[in-house]
Amino acid sequence: MTSLPDDITLTDAGLAARGDGRVLIVACGALAREILALRDAHGWNHLDLTCLPAIYHNHPEKIVPAVQDLVQKHRSEYHDVFVAYGDCGTGGQLEAVCAELGVNMIAGPHCYSFFEGNAAFEARDEITAFYLTDFLVRQFDAFVWKPLGLDRHPDLRDMYFGHYETLVYQAQTDDPQLTKIAKDCADRLGLTFERRYTGYGDLAQHLKSWAAI
Repeated sequence: MTSLPDDITLTDAGLAARGDGRVLIVACGALAREILALRDAHGWNHLDLTCLPAIYHNHPEKIVPAVQDLVQKHRSEYHDVFVAYGDCGTGGQLEAVCAELGVNMIAGPHCYSFFEGNAAFEARDEITAFYLTDFLVRQFDAFVWKPLGLDRHPDLRDMYFGHYETLVYQAQTDDPQLTKIAKDCADRLGLTFERRYTGYGDLAQHLKSWAAI
């Protein structure tokens, strides 16, 4: 089993390709643990992984050129390359670049959607829900609390979250400690808490099809 990278690395620096697989997955650092867990559980040893810093989600304009650079840099080294991102705030630009490069990506607007299943997520139409995944529960301070300045100015809470009603924790794993932390995040934001076990959702299906290449 592959040792999993720490969250600080995935948030700030991403993860370099090791060059030991036939298929390369170019992914968001927020999905690295899930991708490696699925790979190791299914014995997809021919899959290699490289990740961009997860913090790029706070600056989605960085995602498209960074994905393009990684694909172009590594594609000659692998039989095939796939992109483990949804649209992720790029306004369709990532899909357009992937089509131009001839690589497949995950369908869906973001990981909250494809973890739950795109059809199910769209049907819920939850406009007052704020979502956390396992990664974001672990990295709540680094991704939410500090970047929004709530550690220094808690009075900004209503400006950012006044229109939300519920914090939905989409759990990829059954981890009581993560559930406890997620509940604490909801309390800090003054939101009703809901835990929704999604597992790996559509991510697992995409990896399964990519692994069959």
